[in-house]
Amino acid sequence: MPKITKRVVDATEPDPARKVMVWDSDLKGFGLRVTPAGVKSYVVAYRTAHGRSREFTIGKHGSPWSPDTAREKARAVLHDISAGADPLEAKAEARTAMTVKELADLYLADGPAEKPNKKPASWATDRSNLTRHAVPLLGKKPIKGVTSADISRLQADVAAGKTAADVKTGFRGRARVRGGKGIASRVVASLGAAFTFAMARGLVDRNPARGVKLLKGEKKERFLTEGEVAALADALNTMETTRELHERFAAAIRLLMLTGCRKGEILGLQWNWIDYERGLIRFPDSKTGAKATPLPAPAADILKGLKREKGTPYVLPAIRGEATRPLVGLQKAWEDVRERATAMAREKAGEADDAPDLTDVRLHDLRHSFASFAVADGATLYLVGKVLGHAQAATTERYAHLRDDPLKAVADRTARRIAEAMKGKGDPSV
Repeated sequence: MPKITKRVVDATEPDPARKVMVWDSDLKGFGLRVTPAGVKSYVVAYRTAHGRSREFTIGKHGSPWSPDTAREKARAVLHDISAGADPLEAKAEARTAMTVKELADLYLADGPAEKPNKKPASWATDRSNLTRHAVPLLGKKPIKGVTSADISRLQADVAAGKTAADVKTGFRGRARVRGGKGIASRVVASLGAAFTFAMARGLVDRNPARGVKLLKGEKKERFLTEGEVAALADALNTMETTRELHERFAAAIRLLMLTGCRKGEILGLQWNWIDYERGLIRFPDSKTGAKATPLPAPAADILKGLKREKGTPYVLPAIRGEATRPLVGLQKAWEDVRERATAMAREKAGEADDAPDLTDVRLHDLRHSFASFAVADGATLYLVGKVLGHAQAATTERYAHLRDDPLKAVADRTARRIAEAMKGKGDPSV
């Protein structure tokens, strides 16, 4: 019985009638198996705790398995066997273990029943994070084998844009899947929630996402100036007049600008929620629960000018297909509007360098801008938070720095008056 070396492996010929076994002289149980077809593999022979003889295949001869690497693997396997493990049983269990994709499917199917207070929009976010980011990167991996290092690598890959894609979601429908630090951290949060669900069901005994340091996305604070608001208004009027923009898209954008509502709130707005007499929109549900939002007069005028379609409760029903569904496709329309607004503003400014550039403005920035105009006009953060429907005061604090603008105006007026007095031009009667 020789020590298994490369020379021994190369010299061992197949037997057409049976498999050939060569056992190592130094490590008991470690061997070389040669099939009648000439396939050479390294194996470990062992007995289970119940005395059953079994043969575990390490791998075929060739990279990465050489006599030396196979021997080291055999030592590790034999060590586990001495501790009561059965490597063949573990291998079979791994083949049938639930994968990350299967967990994601189960979580998205059964999770809403177990978390009835979680908003549908939050479940939609989880679905996007899991199916478009986590599953493409970790979907085939058994959930019991996922480590914290795997989760950290997932986060880094999503942040680097490895899951970015342009996905067709149906007729005229597209979903632009983007990466970035903010998305990456939210993907980890969604996957962590799925693993918490798995722990509650006894599918795993730990959550590999717990303890992973989340990346911090860049804060996107974009507030429109009065000049940019004017540029958007010009583009909306022009595109609506030339029929390049449907009146419902134009109305949706104007309502977002004039109310500070969220996109989903305006797109899902129903006629019976509007109280013209009290100047309110009574949302039965929202991101922060049921709320009554002020309906400013300019926004009310837009709503009164819209045609009420039969057979649908929505103020802005779908343009194509069934009118019983709310309006879709606003993002594409918005991109067209902001590009036209930028082009028109540049044409109007001529050679000026300060022409508005709105190509980076997001629909949600219209909500931020509503708040910025309110704060700059002297409104308290408390009142701004009430108008926007913030559940926590901390959410409104992002606008705190905008209070410097009216303060600076006071300081500028005062300083100018003092400066005039210093020049001897002040009003002596004061």
